[in-house]
Amino acid sequence: MTAPAIPAAVRQSLRDTFGLSRLHDGQQQVIARVLDGGDALAIMPTGAGKSLCYQLPALHLEGTTVVVSPLISLMKDQADKLEQAGVATEQLNSAQPKREQAASLERIAGSDSAIVFATPERLADPHFIATLQRQRVGLFVVDEAHCISQWGHDFRPAFLEIGSALKLLGDPPVLALTATAIADVIEDIRQQLGRPQMHVVNTGIYRPNLRFQVAQATREEAKFEQLREALSRARGCGIVYTATVKACEEVHARLRACGEPVTRYHGRMPTAERNASQDLFMTGRARIMVATNAFGMGIDKPDVRFVIHYQMPGNLESYYQEAGRAGRDGEPADCVLLFHRKDRQVQQFFLAKRYPTAEDLLAVCTVLSAATRPVGIEEIAGTLSAVPRNRIAVALQLLRDAGHARSNRARTWSLATRATGGVDDFERLAKGYEEKAERDQEALERMVFYAQTGFCRWRVLLDYFDEPLGGERCGQCDNCLQPPPERVVEPAPQVVVESIAPFKAGDEVQVPRYGEGRVEQVAGDEVKVVFPDGAKRSFVAEFVRTA
Repeated sequence: MTAPAIPAAVRQSLRDTFGLSRLHDGQQQVIARVLDGGDALAIMPTGAGKSLCYQLPALHLEGTTVVVSPLISLMKDQADKLEQAGVATEQLNSAQPKREQAASLERIAGSDSAIVFATPERLADPHFIATLQRQRVGLFVVDEAHCISQWGHDFRPAFLEIGSALKLLGDPPVLALTATAIADVIEDIRQQLGRPQMHVVNTGIYRPNLRFQVAQATREEAKFEQLREALSRARGCGIVYTATVKACEEVHARLRACGEPVTRYHGRMPTAERNASQDLFMTGRARIMVATNAFGMGIDKPDVRFVIHYQMPGNLESYYQEAGRAGRDGEPADCVLLFHRKDRQVQQFFLAKRYPTAEDLLAVCTVLSAATRPVGIEEIAGTLSAVPRNRIAVALQLLRDAGHARSNRARTWSLATRATGGVDDFERLAKGYEEKAERDQEALERMVFYAQTGFCRWRVLLDYFDEPLGGERCGQCDNCLQPPPERVVEPAPQVVVESIAPFKAGDEVQVPRYGEGRVEQVAGDEVKVVFPDGAKRSFVAEFVRTA
């Protein structure tokens, strides 16, 4: 498909402002759509130049371009680079002093800014919305758009304010940006933004410079030794990801004791300490960053040569996003997963805490009912100390949509009616999340399947994202370079899984989310299924049922 032509004036800005001579096809398609006033969802891998898709059009659109980003450090980095290139920008976030925020609002009101960066939480500020309402918003950009989806791997409740903000701003054209999005997430993004016909430009996730591999471990101590071995082989700098703060601290301490030039990053560290740690890594003074998933989204460091997962994430979207922070410069980079079966239990624990239950909804309503004035989410969380804050935020949104609660512009909440009913009423509301919980469980099993499979790693990833590989094997992952029958690995402990049906080639089967198909091949607990459209996908046997 030939990308639409870009006006000469825009190409001139590409050269003069950004110092670039050409656009990639995906960038050109998105930019042409934006310049034409259409909505677009751009799905492009890390390092593919998503930011340029709004930065370049912003110079030629009437009105202000508003960019909503979840990362303060990223918006500061982008704003600084744009200012250096002569593009007028403003930022509004919680890291700014009050006086600086007020000055930014004044400049926005005076139409002095081509691009305004803001966190999603800022959209609940009536003063900010009123300031934007006095201007024309020519384009509304949602960066890291998967965060808006409750199907997404990094869902953030504050993003749910975006739909309401768009209406208040007169429904300007929307550009949503993300590195990954499966079909469920795409549809949820469209729904949350009120853009059911949003055009999707998907350039694919395949990056041939990334070399995927998995090392199996049966003991925690063996896994740390595998980490040491991987680090000794790796060249350049890289990231070691853990799933928990506790593991982050432990791995950091042990590597430091071994004399490694290492630093750490997680959400419980003070802001100043996190920033200092990030600076050590970004400037090369620390070769290794040990971090939770709080680090990495939007980090502009192109020369990361390796990403090692000490604990697996809960799904392949998260894994690809995090592993994809390696090799942004296009040079070869290694993506290693150290797999221990017990790490699955950590993710099971996170899944159990993710969605509100009927009891959570009743508890939140009870707090609202007892309050003599509207209360903020922090106050509710303080009363319900056993319920995670994110789950309370989702519960409040669900209660508001059902007419049980209401919120005001000050982001405080009150009961919409005193007749809230009992647990049965809230069980009906919470039932909608059962499908999400099932989908998350399936996604976790796909992650485990990736870790244990003998198939090409890239092929398993691309199958998950419904993308073709162009062949059976990538030729560069561990399973391609050293096929499983020839590999010598420490055997993983056998796990007994109930209700696995005995399949054989030719059996008609049913697979959740994919429908009916026919078994083509069975290898251990891997079942390869052919679907009526000719597509072939591999699954863990426990998620395949007899048709």
